[in-house]
Parts: sequence; structure tokens; C-alpha cells
Amino acid sequence: MRFVSQPGRGVIERFQEFLPRCETVVSLGEGSTPLLFSPSLSARIGRGCEVFVKNEGVNPTGSFKDRGMTVAVSQAIDRGARTLICASTGNTSASASAYAARAGIPCAVVLPAGKIATGKLIQAFAHGAKIVSIDGNFDDALTIVRELGEGNEFAIVNSINPDRIAGQKTAAFEVIEDLGNAPDFHLLPVGNAGNITAYWAGYREFRERGKSQTVPAMIGFQAAGAAPIFHDRLIENPETIASAIRIGNPASWKQARTALDESNGAVDIVTDEEIVSAQTWLAGNEGIFVEPASAAPIAGLFKRAEKFPEASRIVCTVTGHGLKDPDSIQRRIGKLEPVPAKIDKVRRALGF
Repeated sequence: MRFVSQPGRGVIERFQEFLPRCETVVSLGEGSTPLLFSPSLSARIGRGCEVFVKNEGVNPTGSFKDRGMTVAVSQAIDRGARTLICASTGNTSASASAYAARAGIPCAVVLPAGKIATGKLIQAFAHGAKIVSIDGNFDDALTIVRELGEGNEFAIVNSINPDRIAGQKTAAFEVIEDLGNAPDFHLLPVGNAGNITAYWAGYREFRERGKSQTVPAMIGFQAAGAAPIFHDRLIENPETIASAIRIGNPASWKQARTALDESNGAVDIVTDEEIVSAQTWLAGNEGIFVEPASAAPIAGLFKRAEKFPEASRIVCTVTGHGLKDPDSIQRRIGKLEPVPAKIDKVRRALGF
């Protein structure tokens, strides 16, 4: 197997011939994330299947959003933007504020009140974003951002901006470079649906360029309480522990539907209980700690295990680091009671 990722080079530098031309490059060294062969996942699926995890949680701000943000912000600067703006369930705000800081311009963030994981909110504050919390959900926040972006005051950097999708498709390029061809199946969490749209665009483009012979079936997973694409209807009050995919009206719904149909893929749902179980299993068996939304494709992999043909090559994208949203883990830890600082007491407490 070939691994050709080159850490330190941002996605614009690595893949500039496949991206919009950027005179100014605003980069934090995003991309080149590891594609990890996962022996425990492979053994659990069995029948000779090989499972790989594309770990996007090691991007500069801890999520896949950085891939698209470097292109969106670079393009915005080229167009003379003075202020960035985004609606966010957390990861977009963290990424946008970091790249705005790198570019030396302000960033405005509109968030649904009480629906953002603490780790992500702290990132946006740390990078100096101007944050407004609204009484409403993400879809309400995005509606406001769309209206604010109609003038010349703000440059929107949500995934409704095609530059975001262009940057995010580079993850599919890296998968092909590392495997030598496209996998048979690619599993992702689906919230606003920009990522599954971007991966499909990347796979198609590399096949058209002769860099792969095949494309994968795209399999998207939504949380059971926030599954508009699965149910084919708007969800007015989406609810799930996986805050990053708590979206009832995905901005890239139509494009994601096209990706699913063209790839002979599918969309499925997983419960919050399945998500938390998969998050715990992945951390304990593969050493990969992800936020709840990122565990959705792992939960989906377990749910659909029998549907994969023998010897399938499967890639699961985990989109954000576990430290982004550690609350569900924290609640299970409880209080650690101290023991006397004596070896016999420590040994007894360890139980070994």
C-alpha cells in the first residue's frame, strides 16, 4: 500500500490544479490526514473485508471543515472580503474563525443557543470571532446568514459557498492516492450534506482524470432524530446527541441526493445509543477518539455489516476529534475518588 500524504503542505498547494485559482493562499497546513487501516474494525466486519478510517480530526482546528475553509477564505480575500460570516453547529465556526485570524480579518458567527459543544464554542472565542447566539436551530441561523450575505458586507463561508465543496473534495483525492484506487464503499456522517457531496465530486473527478478506475458507493448516515434526507422531509426540531449533524434542512440536500443516486449508494439512520456505543468502541479498540457525529458512520458500519460483499474495501470518514465534544464521555466518567499515595492502595484500586 502507498501512503503519499505530505504533512505541512496545505490542500491548495498540493492540489492547486484541481481547485479554483487563489492569488492569496490562507492555509494552516490542512489536509494530508491519515488513512488508517483498522484491524479491529476489519475483523468485526469479517469475510475478508478491509476497513480504513480517514481521520479528519487531525486537521488544524480538529475537523474536516479546514479543507474547504482554506479555499473559501483564500477566494474571499482575493475578492476583497472584509468580514467572514457563517452559521454553525460548531465546527464551521471554529474553522472559519481560525482562518479569519490567519487572514487578519474579522469573523462573525451565528449559533443556535444551547446547541453548540463547549469545545467548539471555545475555539471560536479563542480565535476572536464575534458570536451571536439566537433562539432557534441551525437552519434558522443559516437563513439569517444567507440574508446578511446578500450585501457586500459579509462573505459567507458555509458549505453553500462552492469554494468550500471544492476544498473538501481533496479528501477523496487523498484516499485514492493512498489506496491506489477508490474503495468499494465510502461511509460518512451526514448533517448539512456538503461533505458527502464533496467526496463524490472528488471521486468522479479523479476517475475522469484517469487517476482511478472506479468510484465507491457512497453511504451516508444521519442521526435518527435529525434525518431529513432519510425520511425525505424537513425536520423542524432536529434532536440528537451528535450536535454536528443536528440539522433538519440540509443546505446540500439536492446535491447529496444526486451523489447517493449516481453512486448506487444509500442513506441510513443510527440512534444516539448506537452512536455513543460506536464512539466508545472505536476509542477503545482502534485508539481513535472522535466526536459523536463522527461515530455515526462507525455505528452504520456495524448496523449494515452483513450487507457488504466479501473482500470489500471500505473507508469510513470520521470528521472531528473527540475533544471537540467530550460531554457524553464526561458524563460517564463520574467522580474520580482519590486513594492514598501508597503503592499497595494504588495496586488494589487498579485491580490488576
